[in-house]
Amino acid sequence: MSSAVLRHAQPLLTLRAPLMAGLGTGAIFAAVIAGVALFGQADTTLPAARGGFEPAPAPAQHADALRPDARANARDGHGIRFVEPDEHAGEDISLAGVQDGFETHAAPPSHGSDPADAEARHAAETHAAGASADALPRAPIVGLTEPGPGGPLPVIGPDGTRPSRAYARAFHGDPSAPTIAIVIGGMGLNRAVTEAAIDELPADVALSFAPYARDLQVWIDRARAAGHEVLIEAPMEPFDYPNNDPGPHTLLADGSAEENGRRLAWVLSRTTGYFGVTNYLGARFSSSQDAMRQVFTTLEQRGVAFLHDGAGRRSSIEAAADATDIEYAIADRILDEELSPEAIDDRLLALEALAIQNGASLGTGFAYPATVEQVRDWAANLDLRGYQLAPPSAVMARRRIEARLAAEARANAPQPEAPPVVHRAQPAAHEETASDGGHH
Repeated sequence: MSSAVLRHAQPLLTLRAPLMAGLGTGAIFAAVIAGVALFGQADTTLPAARGGFEPAPAPAQHADALRPDARANARDGHGIRFVEPDEHAGEDISLAGVQDGFETHAAPPSHGSDPADAEARHAAETHAAGASADALPRAPIVGLTEPGPGGPLPVIGPDGTRPSRAYARAFHGDPSAPTIAIVIGGMGLNRAVTEAAIDELPADVALSFAPYARDLQVWIDRARAAGHEVLIEAPMEPFDYPNNDPGPHTLLADGSAEENGRRLAWVLSRTTGYFGVTNYLGARFSSSQDAMRQVFTTLEQRGVAFLHDGAGRRSSIEAAADATDIEYAIADRILDEELSPEAIDDRLLALEALAIQNGASLGTGFAYPATVEQVRDWAANLDLRGYQLAPPSAVMARRRIEARLAAEARANAPQPEAPPVVHRAQPAAHEETASDGGHH
């Protein structure tokens, strides 16, 4: 066969195998149909998919503030601000007294639903479910609250249980080791910083929350679920008030007992689960012994402790505390009066020195990114340097015991013997007469 013929026949040869296979398959199919027709229905049911399927879940809606790019943008804001949650729902109030070294955005206005709020609530419920071995009991504890103007007010339980102890974090450290306690305040005003403090700082670091924070109970529940004991901040009058205004519920040094009591009750009823109260600003208020004593009387009656950040007149605070027998402490150092990593590190080193000297020390800081970061890094290997971190309630209890033992020791110490009384001899009567006569 010539090559030309082969070239023309090649396409037919290529199609021969598929054609033969198709004809064979058709023949088999025809035979099956014929068999069914002759012998009845055959078991030739084709396989079918059974059951169901679930649609793929939609991507999770993350809060804008949780995205890395949003966290970076938060540093480009214009300072921390708060929103009055009840009385001024739409009014922005500047949080005075906060340094602007690290600027942050305020929480978004409370209008409509906020995906970030749902995220915070979900996180709090997740943590509260028992994920953390450090988790503290969920608040409120039965018997430790009563209705207040804005929510539950703390009370001493029927069995004498005090909120200052029921909501405190247990501590089982070495009493002979130098002990350091840290409180970071201003929580709840900036979402990114608050989340970093809750998630990254050791559980023994306490967190204090601003009463004006949105979703305050959600944040406190989440902090306690991570093991942090918490405090609530009472805004107090600074010397330059009202130019420096801590907010509409500020306790005033010259305010009436009734008005200050009403404002304090609002603060205390904003949330539950805190073991103590701490001040926000308040240099002028803390210089008034009478005003401080009124606050301490209320807190002591409700079984709540008080921790002062150290920026005030110690003598007035100590005198008011002694008069009411409240559980209290005054911080030894403010960590971030100067906002630089080097300055914060120097204050932390000062706390170490004080812990060696006195057995324990207590420092306070604010919710600045630098403060949270430096405390986190400093605490990472603290035990390797021979120190131990403790919750502030433990240091406060230690100082209270030490003060009581010192007072008992002074009372039982033997009194020094009084020096003998020397009586001057009186001259005899005739000598006085003779003497007088000699002058005349």
